[in-house]
Amino acid sequence: MLALRTATRYAWRRPRNIGQVRLFTNAQGYDAIVLNASSDSGRLSLAESQLISQSTRSTILEQLSVSNFKKAGDVRVLYNVGGVKQVAIVNLGDRKQLNQGDNLEGKRLDAARTAAAIGVKALLNQDVQSIGIDISTSAHGAAEGATLATHSFDRLKNPKSRKPVVDIGPFLETIENVDPFLTWETGQIYGASQNLARSLMETPANLMTPKIFAEEIAYLLAGLEKVEVIVRDEEWASRQGMNSLIGVAKGSEEPLRFLEIQYKGGKEGDAPLGLVGKGVTFDSGGISIKPSNNMALMKGDMGGAATVAGALYGICKLGLPLNVTAVTPLCENMPSGRATKPGDVIKAMNGKSIEVIDTDAEGRLILADALYYLSSQHKPHSIIDLATLTGAMDVALGNAFAGVFTNSDNFWKQLDAAGQFMSDPFWRMPLNDAYLEEMTSSSVADLNNLGLGRSGGACSAAIFLKQFVSGIENAIPNVSGNPELDDAVEQAENEEKIAWAHIDIAGVMDSKHSNGYHVKGMSGRPTRSLVELARSIASK
Repeated sequence: MLALRTATRYAWRRPRNIGQVRLFTNAQGYDAIVLNASSDSGRLSLAESQLISQSTRSTILEQLSVSNFKKAGDVRVLYNVGGVKQVAIVNLGDRKQLNQGDNLEGKRLDAARTAAAIGVKALLNQDVQSIGIDISTSAHGAAEGATLATHSFDRLKNPKSRKPVVDIGPFLETIENVDPFLTWETGQIYGASQNLARSLMETPANLMTPKIFAEEIAYLLAGLEKVEVIVRDEEWASRQGMNSLIGVAKGSEEPLRFLEIQYKGGKEGDAPLGLVGKGVTFDSGGISIKPSNNMALMKGDMGGAATVAGALYGICKLGLPLNVTAVTPLCENMPSGRATKPGDVIKAMNGKSIEVIDTDAEGRLILADALYYLSSQHKPHSIIDLATLTGAMDVALGNAFAGVFTNSDNFWKQLDAAGQFMSDPFWRMPLNDAYLEEMTSSSVADLNNLGLGRSGGACSAAIFLKQFVSGIENAIPNVSGNPELDDAVEQAENEEKIAWAHIDIAGVMDSKHSNGYHVKGMSGRPTRSLVELARSIASK
């Protein structure tokens, strides 16, 4: 299965021993090695280690001194140095800058991450089978960068066209540990988690239907401890009153799935962290069909579900001591005789009626039911939903930041810290009821699903979603017509507010260029930041 292969491909296997070498102590027998160099007042140096002889060190530095090796990110490949077939040396830049300013741990992590990725990419096409990675700056960062750099979604190509699978492993010693928890093994897990999300997003929609997605994740997580995967169908969704999800799904021949994952790494009875991922495995726009240009990219419209699945894989593999409940509503958005039409009215699980003005604003519809189900049934202490939701977010922030809308300053600080630490940053956006005004103007329903359209579109989508999170104050009361349900909702909203964050990842959905540890194609962002956030919550 795809997901399992993705997870195992990057695991480090000890390379074969190719014999004794003279000038590098290369006990693992690597074909090639990535080394980091840094400068101090213009003078280049390598990490101090008994694994590199003085003569080898001198040879490398002499070669670098005549090769215009000056800027951070510069890379040079030397051949047959110290008995090793190929050695890639990557410039970390000025050593003082790495040890000054804010977020020092994050800076060292990213320097190691970037250098490992640049070095590995320089060696991938050099007919090597195993690469040793310099971990002297950060073992975790080096493993992350190398793992991310070796990712390639080429399984559908002719075998002769596929990139070779290369073993990676640690070389040298970690001089300065960023954190005792962060090791070579944890770096591999963080990197493999993002690669899993990348592969799920990159898979063509005919090979990644809602049914296949659910089966892949169930198969991947089945062998891990403390995790339960529950896959539900349309009949179950109908009994729950998830008409908003069903309304999007019914235009497609592919049946919907509602995937629920429960990880119980914390104390029994402790409230979980809640994760919700938008899982539209292909988005044509429905009756409000999209332009044909770049519609092929809409295979990645399940990026929210993919990043949630990748993060759960990492959390489970790390064995973090917290409880997590994740849900991903999975469906296609297609035009047909059964599809929801503009002007139709549907009633969501929480009893609110929605006039569907634009069927291409479908992500918020399936998230509405998922958010209400998770918040009302599982009572998490915090919820994060992730979605490739609006083109407006791409216009606002491009691909540098993912946009965050949240009702909690403290939760924002935690997200911001995790994003900075992983060099996968977030930017806080306004969550304000002013953006709700146009959505409450429907003459036939409580809400419409479009608001102001392109103007403030990401903000309108966020405030729409807020109406479906039980346990936080909303502008429109939940009135379902069911007295028992209304009483339960009122009780929930009188309790302590849930910390909720909506992350719009439309802008960071794909990478246009291959740069450092970024690979051209679907990005899998911000999977590593979600794993780091969970680690931060678990440590408190």
